[in-house]
Amino acid sequence: MRVAPARRAPQTFDLRAATLLVVANMIGTGVFTTLGLQAQGVHNGAALLLLWLLGGLVAACGALVYAELAAALPRSGGEYVYLRRSFSPAVGLIAGWISTTVGFAAPVALAAMAFGQYAATVVPVAPTPTAAVAVVVIAALHAFDVRLGTGFQVLMTLLKIVAILLFCAAGLLLPAAPGALTPLPDAGTAAAVFSPAFALSLVYVSYAYSGWNAATYVAAEVQSPQRLVPRALLLGTALVTLLYLLLNWVFLRSVPLDELAGTVEVGALSARWLFGEGGGRLISAMLALLLLSTISAMLLAGPRVFEAMAEDSPALGIFGARNRRGAPTRAVLLSLVLALVLILTGTFGAVLAFAGFTLMLSSLLTVLGALRLRHREPTLPRPFRIPWYPWPPLVYLCLTAAALLVVAWSNPAPVLVGLCALGACWWWLERHTRRGAGAGADRRSTRPPRAGN
Repeated sequence: MRVAPARRAPQTFDLRAATLLVVANMIGTGVFTTLGLQAQGVHNGAALLLLWLLGGLVAACGALVYAELAAALPRSGGEYVYLRRSFSPAVGLIAGWISTTVGFAAPVALAAMAFGQYAATVVPVAPTPTAAVAVVVIAALHAFDVRLGTGFQVLMTLLKIVAILLFCAAGLLLPAAPGALTPLPDAGTAAAVFSPAFALSLVYVSYAYSGWNAATYVAAEVQSPQRLVPRALLLGTALVTLLYLLLNWVFLRSVPLDELAGTVEVGALSARWLFGEGGGRLISAMLALLLLSTISAMLLAGPRVFEAMAEDSPALGIFGARNRRGAPTRAVLLSLVLALVLILTGTFGAVLAFAGFTLMLSSLLTVLGALRLRHREPTLPRPFRIPWYPWPPLVYLCLTAAALLVVAWSNPAPVLVGLCALGACWWWLERHTRRGAGAGADRRSTRPPRAGN
């Protein structure tokens, strides 16, 4: 009899490692590239900082819901596990494939390509081969030894946090640039907050906060997962919110508004104003360091979704095996292949056209599923329960639904294509699942075992 991959996985993640995995997944290039787009429509420093605080509050609401789900269903796999239980195996499979492709493989490719570009500004290297080599080396660590991969992840994320804190400390100690926005509220703050540009900017911020659910993908490998995964989700989200507020405060005070508005490379621009022309190289090296941590975090978490799917589907069983050192070698190699294809062909651009929409839709369905589980399975053990229920899930649902509408209105074509593709997959999988169940297929796919059984 095949042993479930999650049960053979060593519990190598303590609270620190699980929290840092959340931090590494959240902090990528988004916080260094989106403030200029927000400042193009919102010309008020206090309103811009409020955007990042609201983004953190929305992420915290989502983290509270996922914390309850992770404590009740302590399996690795994230949305795949939760949607499978709350809706159906077909919905879970779709969410699983979205996570492994749009949620992990595409961001790995994007982060690696950005790493190659930043590395090329510091040392004379070709960006694309550099990106491919970085992904191969980091994937090799995670495919060889689970403890070695986890240790590398912890080290790179700690370096990421130290680099950000040093940058923020220097930026806050140096004088503010002439013409820069002040973070203090003024007479125009209220009008800026209630403007359409503020609502659209919240979508940008939500992209930068994505990744707050990272610890749920490795839940079975966390020590005392029912206790520590909820803590890791909330601590990681709180820490990133603080770092984002500090970074954007530095960006606002170090760059004049007329140069900030519309600029994509806000981090490099801020570094040049703070440290002169040499600041560009400094921020490039810093971003390259940050991106290595992000690539590692994605290659660590993504394969765990393959494992969870392999546990429930014989057709994917090949990806459920781990080597003698506890590493999910085959699942990591599959993630590596997907990322390399996207890097070498550049096709990830088409995927990213509706990536944000599908990922937000998947998280929205997961939060709805948590409400549905409360109604369908009230006796399911929940070691962690959402405080102030039902307000956190309702806040998350309302704001995420609003963001989805904004995305669909501003770029309807890829959204319609994505929804049609998801609908077709759901229809086919539902028919296939029912047919398999009628033929005596694994009953466990319809009703996974409850936590603790």
